[in-house]
Amino acid sequence: MKVPLEITFHGIDKSAAIEDLVRAQAVKLETFCAYLSSCRVVIEKPQPHHRSGPFRIRIDLTVPPGHELVVVREPKDTNVPIELRTAVIDAFKAARRQLQKLTALQRSDVKTHAEPHALVVRLFADQGWGFLKTPEGEEVYFHRNSVLHGDFDRLAIGTEVRFAREEGDNGPQATSVQIVNKPGARAGSGEQPIKPPLGWSN
Repeated sequence: MKVPLEITFHGIDKSAAIEDLVRAQAVKLETFCAYLSSCRVVIEKPQPHHRSGPFRIRIDLTVPPGHELVVVREPKDTNVPIELRTAVIDAFKAARRQLQKLTALQRSDVKTHAEPHALVVRLFADQGWGFLKTPEGEEVYFHRNSVLHGDFDRLAIGTEVRFAREEGDNGPQATSVQIVNKPGARAGSGEQPIKPPLGWSN
């Protein structure tokens, strides 16, 4: 973590054993998110006259590029005693679940943005193939069988797609072609004028 772990006790004496437990749990969080920025843990005992709880555990996590996750764990039934160790572990389990969800979303976003985008610029519907053009001006061959969800017949000149790229025997070719946006009219076969979305360079 960029910022050292912070542990604060309110209404309860500091415990070296609990601090060690919190540090161990925080280390586990970093196995799910190695780029975790900070972790702040507050352990409270709002009603000091109770010998064993209720304990209130608050965990604040910051995750780049600007996410904050907050977990608060306190018992609903204040008459049921709960060991502090159990309360801490339960709170970190909840934090781990939130962190896993966030990192999964982030990985999905990165994967989506990493996939190249292109426009259909040549389409030979009768023969079942065509060419895509990337923003860099490169043309990439694709075949009907490379279009996901059986959407080859929905393609038109100017259709925006995302795709995976691989090197074929005759140069680059597109696989996993998926429609993103479908401007323009349905194309027949052969080359048609390109009508790219705003901001796309031909």
